Amino acid sequence: QVQLVESGGRLVQSGDSLRLSCAPSSRTFSVAVMAWFRQAPGKEREFVAAINWSGSITSYADPVKGRFTVSRDNTKNTVYLQMNSLKPEDTAVYYCAAGRDLSDRALGYNFWGQGTQVTVSS
Repeated sequence: QVQLVESGGRLVQSGDSLRLSCAPSSRTFSVAVMAWFRQAPGKEREFVAAINWSGSITSYADPVKGRFTVSRDNTKNTVYLQMNSLKPEDTAVYYCAAGRDLSDRALGYNFWGQGTQVTVSS
């Protein structure tokens, strides 16, 4: 079974930048849409950003607009989440997801990674 593998999460300070990466475990796996979700302690998993195959369409949740940028490198089958001006409220486990259609709903994605912890200290 194909898995998505996230990397890049760590402890940073408020205002810092961080880039997360996500790639499938199988190089032959290709998907139309990749997305990022996050889940903070005691809260539900929430949509962060998504990008279509060509990168021509992106979608962002309101709390991250203007600070986060999702991109992808199809030669590496990898998606990135560049996070700037990080805030303590961005602290969460960040999950990568893959699916067929662009969606802000977790149910719209078939494949998930195990998550990477991002902690932003004040």
